[in-house]
Amino acid sequence: MHAPLDFAEIGADVLARIRSRAPRVHCITNTVAQQYTANMLLAAGAVPSMTISPQEVAAFVTGADAVLVNLGTFDSERRSAIAMALAAAAGKPWLLDPVFIERSPLRAEFARRLLNSGPSVVRLNRAEFAALDPTGGPPECFATAHRTVVALTGEADVVVDGTRRIAILNGDPLMGLVTAMGCAGSALLSAALAVEADAWLAAVAALAVLGVAGEIAAEGARGPGSFAGAIIDALYALDRAAFRARLKVS
Repeated sequence: MHAPLDFAEIGADVLARIRSRAPRVHCITNTVAQQYTANMLLAAGAVPSMTISPQEVAAFVTGADAVLVNLGTFDSERRSAIAMALAAAAGKPWLLDPVFIERSPLRAEFARRLLNSGPSVVRLNRAEFAALDPTGGPPECFATAHRTVVALTGEADVVVDGTRRIAILNGDPLMGLVTAMGCAGSALLSAALAVEADAWLAAVAALAVLGVAGEIAAEGARGPGSFAGAIIDALYALDRAAFRARLKVS
């Protein structure tokens, strides 16, 4: 019988590895999210890059440790950049964040095609998941069929693969009132993939770290404006003791 996993230690260790290794995450992401995403990655100890230039993107991805594909801005330039990035990302972990696919059939179909390129993790909310998998089956079946990890975000974040499932109960409602918070969370998860080979554990660690940082930030925030900066500071300062004391999983 295997000993139960100590998720507090796992999450703290993943964050420590991000800080010590400074992985570079190449982000193809929402235009409104770029600066905030970069600042969150830097606060965690990772290094962001974001070019979508057809002359540069392959070289940037080749030198990166992980790739984020976020569909928040669904223009032709980014669609082309995604194709070039994934062609250059062979063997590297990458994350699909299919933003707003429930609002656009074209975007949803594009996201389904991207599944054929083998994302390490798909991070999305329940409305997006329903659009991505119209069969209505459980996320475990989807994860098994596509050989990926599904990270479902919401009041509780649920992370599943074919055999493992966990709910992360940390976070604060103010997180939903800051533009680019979800995009930045996907970037943080991508950084975790760069230092943790088990994609399920990387997803659990990153979402837990983000949730705990959100709780700490909310304690001194006056509203979403001050919270947006406070969570960057909280992520930067988060230590093992605070993470262990606050982590809530089931």
